[in-house]
Amino acid sequence: MSAPLIEVRSVSRHYRLPRVSLLRAPAVLTAVESTSFTIRAGETLGIVGESGSGKSTLARMVMAFEKPDSGQVLFQGQDLHALSATELRKLRQKFQMVFQDPFGSLDPRRKIGWSIAEPLRAIGVDANTARRTAEALEQVGLHPRDAEKYPHEFSGGQRQRIAIARAIVTRPALLVADEAVSALDVSVQAQILNLLMDLQDQLGLGILFISHDLAVVAAICDHILVMQHGKPLESGPAAQVLHRPAHLYTQTLLKAAGVSP
Repeated sequence: MSAPLIEVRSVSRHYRLPRVSLLRAPAVLTAVESTSFTIRAGETLGIVGESGSGKSTLARMVMAFEKPDSGQVLFQGQDLHALSATELRKLRQKFQMVFQDPFGSLDPRRKIGWSIAEPLRAIGVDANTARRTAEALEQVGLHPRDAEKYPHEFSGGQRQRIAIARAIVTRPALLVADEAVSALDVSVQAQILNLLMDLQDQLGLGILFISHDLAVVAAICDHILVMQHGKPLESGPAAQVLHRPAHLYTQTLLKAAGVSP
């Protein structure tokens, strides 16, 4: 078995809430508590839960946007939160994120070719950016000449393809997809999920796929982690979690998604 791409070891994250009284200490919100998982090359782990379950906080810690209060996030054996800013910038090309709102992650004043190449500039790659941008557009089912268009000229599904192109242009080993299809209608969701699976086959990507919808997770994930109120409730191979759920909350999510155990 290959070594993990990403290994999350018992991470916890707390937020101090605004003080409501001079006589009381501020309350503390536990966003994530003692959560662990691994992802290997070619695997997709789905993290599922309702709003406030801690799944997006986990994604931010995996991306090193936030630091856990305890625990470790190891990428290819390196503790992301122990690296210097320079070391992290060099390593970041190997893990990229696809957000829920592709329009929000694209500068409406810039042609999409400029936006797709932005991660390359961020890591100091100046050569061959046009070629790599064209290659990324083709990989997501768009045409290289689309690089000369602006975001408003594309449909929602096409903009999400552009966001994925932007994520893969650095040739990463890991993609973090945070509610990446939740804003799309069902038919377009299926197209984007198929695209992600095709890219995984072509590039050997590991994927961390975050969603509130178990039906979507069931379509793409090899393993599933169910979260509630920041706590991991159950995890395992997708078939096990979907067809033999151990927790009542998982059963409720399955019912809501119309997935029969």
